[in-house]
Amino acid sequence: MTLAPAHPLVLIGPIAPLGKAGQTSAIVKASTPGPWRIGKTGLEGDAQADLKHHGGPEKALHHYAFDHYATWRAEIGDAAPLAAPGAFGENLSTSGWTEETVRLGDVIRFGSALLQVSQGRQPCFKLSLRFGLRDMAARVQRSGRTGWYYRVLQEGVAQLGDALALIERPCPDWPLARLSTLLYRDTRDRAGLAAMAALPQLAEGWRALAQRRLDTGKTENWSARLYGRQRQS
Repeated sequence: MTLAPAHPLVLIGPIAPLGKAGQTSAIVKASTPGPWRIGKTGLEGDAQADLKHHGGPEKALHHYAFDHYATWRAEIGDAAPLAAPGAFGENLSTSGWTEETVRLGDVIRFGSALLQVSQGRQPCFKLSLRFGLRDMAARVQRSGRTGWYYRVLQEGVAQLGDALALIERPCPDWPLARLSTLLYRDTRDRAGLAAMAALPQLAEGWRALAQRRLDTGKTENWSARLYGRQRQS
C-alpha cells in the first residue's frame, strides 16, 4: 500500500438556489471546523437537494483532489469557484490523493470513522450551473478528474488534525481511473465491464450499469445528466 496519510479540509453546505432556472443544490460547500460527526449518510450538517441522484449510503462523502485545481485554472481560467476548495461540491479536499492513486474498495480511517471508496462520480449539469460553463460537466467527465465517493463502514467522529489513512486495499488492480475509462471511453470493453460488474466493493448501481451494457450492447444516453432535461432529445 503506497497511499500516504492526508490531512483533509472538511466542507459542508446547505441547500440553496443555483443558476437562473430555479434549480436548487447543495453543491456550494465551505470549510467547517471540527469535530465532524460522520454517519451512514455523511457529515452531520451537510445536505443534498436531489436525493434521487445525490447522497445516500453509497455516496455518503465526496472527495476531490485539490491537485486538480491548477489544471482546471490552466484549462478554463480563474473561474470564481476555483478560488477555494469546495468548487466541485466536495466534502473532503486533499493534496496527494487522486483517481490514479486511490483504489476502489480502499478502506480509510478518519478519526473513529471507517470509510470505503464505493464509486467514482458521474458529473451532472449542476456543475455547469456552478461554473457558468454550459459544458463543464462534460469537461469533468472527459478529463477523468471526477472525484470519488465513500460509504461509511463505521460511524464516528473526526477532529482537526486527524488524517485520512489507508488501512486496507482489497482491489489493488482497480484505481478509480480504470473505472472512469470503462465508463466514459472504453464503453464496449466487454471483459472490463464483466470484471467491473463482478466487483463486490463497487456500488450496486455501478455494477448494474456495467451489467446492462453487457446485456444490451449499448451505452446509456448521458445528455440529461450532463446538460439537463432540456437536452434529452
